[in-house]
Amino acid sequence: MSSDHKIILFDGVCNLCNSSVNFFITRDKKDIFRFAALQSDIGIELQKKLNIDHENIESFILIDGSKYYKKSTAALKVAAMLSFPYNLLYPLLIIPPFIRNTVYNIIAKYRYKWFGKKNTCRVPTPEERAKFI
Repeated sequence: MSSDHKIILFDGVCNLCNSSVNFFITRDKKDIFRFAALQSDIGIELQKKLNIDHENIESFILIDGSKYYKKSTAALKVAAMLSFPYNLLYPLLIIPPFIRNTVYNIIAKYRYKWFGKKNTCRVPTPEERAKFI
């Protein structure tokens, strides 16, 4: 994996999270992102390496080199790296995190109820396999 790649850690059993991964893969025209489930061995290893509480899977995490971003900040940073019109969401970072993350936390709390949950983590298709670590 190139150091130019950004890693997205996602909840591998969450239907909303898996749909988001599909959305990102489809729109990742510059091949920027690599993906791993928070619950996977590599996901847990990366969280430990960055001193992130790996017991808390209510966050979407973007790893960019030695830095990481969580929750709404991670989502907006990802949007900034996508093409138009999604990159237009990036200026929403000016909204204070406590406001953005309040909305994020509500969605995270009810994501299984609203969107469903799988019994196992997402398995990439053969075409997607290179995008997963």
